Amino acid sequence: MTKNALLVLEETSRTFYLPIQRLPKGLQEAVAAGYLCMRAIDEIEDHPKLKPASKAKLLEGICQLLQAQTSMEDFDHARFTKLFAQYEDQLPEVTLRLSEWSCYAPPFIAPRVWEATSAMAGRMREWVLNGFQVSTRADLDRYTYGVAGAVGLLLCDLWAWFEHLQIHRSLAIQFGRALQSVNILRNRKEDLRRGVDFYPANWTDQDMQDYARSNLRQFDEYMQQLAATTFADFVNIPRALAYATLDALAEGREKLSRAEVLKVLEGLEREKAGKPAPA
Repeated sequence: MTKNALLVLEETSRTFYLPIQRLPKGLQEAVAAGYLCMRAIDEIEDHPKLKPASKAKLLEGICQLLQAQTSMEDFDHARFTKLFAQYEDQLPEVTLRLSEWSCYAPPFIAPRVWEATSAMAGRMREWVLNGFQVSTRADLDRYTYGVAGAVGLLLCDLWAWFEHLQIHRSLAIQFGRALQSVNILRNRKEDLRRGVDFYPANWTDQDMQDYARSNLRQFDEYMQQLAATTFADFVNIPRALAYATLDALAEGREKLSRAEVLKVLEGLEREKAGKPAPA
């Protein structure tokens, strides 16, 4: 039986599944579509066995196919199936069903998801072809914008569409940068094993920690101005998990345990309800 979008989402991201499944209908589908599409191409970029030429071919194909779509009714699923056919045994389900996720968002906003995914696929292709050359802080800023900061911009547009809420776009980019730099820290050993180094020259783990925390702090200052909104509720979970993951990594642990994740979530629920933390 084919798994539905939220089930695939739960299998691919414990960080974003919880806040997405709590969103109101319409916005939930739009954000889920955006996440699943981005995750689909991220799996290509990070694939440990695909050759760079194959990654570039797939990412360019996705970029061009999404640009060529005109409506959900006429969405050309067959061309996506043809693009993936040669790699069907190597790509995960979330990638193979990219065209399905593209049509999961409400029709009015779906083209914005296509545009964001197409643009990101194009940028990922360039990074694949240059061997992910990150030598300076500016290179890191470009990379984290290309693969994560742009997601923040998509979220701004989704909330503007659904709730007419204007989100500070520059700070939304910083939020994406922060989450991506946490991923870079967490996946450091794995990335080095596949010959990829996202650290600027002479950077240490502490430098990347500082980069992540600086972006998070600036976003936090803005979040305090938003009060209680669905956007604030949405970003609270990944924001809190990012801080907790940074703390765990600083202590020499590779990731949060399930118990630690649950503790973070329980703390957010108490905070939302205005209840004090247990003694």
